Amino acid sequence: MIELFRNPNYDFLGKAKYLIAFSAIVLAAGCISMIARGFNLGVDFAGGTKLTVRFVSPPDERQIREALRKGGYAPDKIVIQRTGKQLSQSDRNEVFINTPQTEADVDGDKRKITLALQEHYGAPMPANKLDINLVGASTLAERLAEQDALGLKKTLPPGEAEKEYRRFADHVMQVRDAAGGTLSDLKAIPLTGFDPKLGEALEQAAAAGAFNVVSAEIVGPQVGKDLRNRAIVVTIVACIGMLFFIAFRFEWIYGVAAVVAVIHDVLITLGLFSLFQWEISLTFIAAMLTLVGYSMNDTIVIFDRIREQLAERRRDDLAAIANDAINQTLSRTIITSGLTLLSVVALVLFGGEVLKSFSLALLVGILFGTYSSVAIASPVMLWWKRYLERRQPVTAAAAEAPAAPRAGGEKRAGQRAKSAPTR
Repeated sequence: MIELFRNPNYDFLGKAKYLIAFSAIVLAAGCISMIARGFNLGVDFAGGTKLTVRFVSPPDERQIREALRKGGYAPDKIVIQRTGKQLSQSDRNEVFINTPQTEADVDGDKRKITLALQEHYGAPMPANKLDINLVGASTLAERLAEQDALGLKKTLPPGEAEKEYRRFADHVMQVRDAAGGTLSDLKAIPLTGFDPKLGEALEQAAAAGAFNVVSAEIVGPQVGKDLRNRAIVVTIVACIGMLFFIAFRFEWIYGVAAVVAVIHDVLITLGLFSLFQWEISLTFIAAMLTLVGYSMNDTIVIFDRIREQLAERRRDDLAAIANDAINQTLSRTIITSGLTLLSVVALVLFGGEVLKSFSLALLVGILFGTYSSVAIASPVMLWWKRYLERRQPVTAAAAEAPAAPRAGGEKRAGQRAKSAPTR
C-alpha cells in the first residue's frame, strides 16, 4: 500500500478540544442561519411549473437555459432534464423543464416559457406566421379562413369554407401528432383528399417552429413537503441501521460515536447550504445519503484498527491506542478521500447547473466526513469509555458499602452471645 506518511505520530486526540470547538462554531453559525434565513429550496421542494417540451432537433440545454434566463427566470432556479430513449424507439428529443411558478396559473407560466423559447431559442419565428408546432386546429383553421387563399368564401355557401379549412386543420394536427408532436417540414404533410393549393396556403399561414409543449403542470408545495419528509425518514432509517450494525460488530458506544459523527456531517452540510443559500434539490438528498455512507466507512476503518490494537495492547492507555490507530490509517484516509475529492471538484467546476447541488453537497460532505472520523467519532468513543471507567470504582464502592454495617452487626451479635449467661 502507498504511504504518504512514514510512521506518523500526530497527537490528534490531544487537540480534540480545539477540533470540537471548531465544529461547534461552524454548527452554531449553520444552525443560526437555518433558523434565521432558512433554505433556498428548489422547484422539487418549493413547488413550481413542470413542462414537457419536445424539440424538432436534439435540444441544446445551454441554449434552453439561456433563453429562459432572457425570459426572466433565474438560471439557478431552472431544472432541465433530458428524457431517455424509449425501448425500440428513436430519441424523441424531449426535455423536462422545471421552473418556479411566476404566474397565477399553469397556462400563464406555459405562455411565458413558450414565449421565451420562441424569442431566444433557435431561429426566430416570422411575425406574421403561426407556429405549427404550438397552435391548435381552431387557431390554424381561423387563420386559413381569414387568408382564404383558395377563395372558398366566394364559391361556397356561407359557413362551408370554414368547415373545409377546419377539416384540413384537423388533418394537419393528426399528422403532427403521428410524427410525435413536432413537424420540421410543412411540405411533408400529405395532401391526399385536399386541394393541393392548401399546402401553399398552409406555408403562407404557418411555419415549423423548433419545439412543441407536450404537457404542462404545477407541482404544488405539498408535493415538495412529502419529498422532504421522505428524505428525512430515509436518512434516519439509514443512521439507525448503521448504528445497529456497528453495535453488533463492535460495541454500542462505537455505534453511537459513529452516528454522532454522521449527524455532525449532515448538520454542517445543511448549515453551509443555508449560509451560502445554495439550492437544495432532489440531487442534494442523493448526495446526503452518499456522504452518510462515506463518513461511516471512514469511521469504521479507524474503529476496526482500534479493536485490533486493543487485542494486542491490553495494558496500554486507550487514548494512546486510538491515536496510534488514527495515525496508522492516515495514509489510507487521505488517499481515498483525496481521490474522491478530485472527482467531486471536477463535478463542481464542470458539472453545470444540474449537478451543482449534488456536487457541492458531496464536496462539503467528504471534507467534513473525513474530518469527523478523526475529530468527532474517536473523541466521543474515548470520552464515553473514560466515563464508564470512572463510574466502575464508584459502583464497586457502593456495592461494598452495605456489607460493612452487616459485618459490624455480626461482631456485636457475637459479643452479646459471649456475654450472655449460660443456664
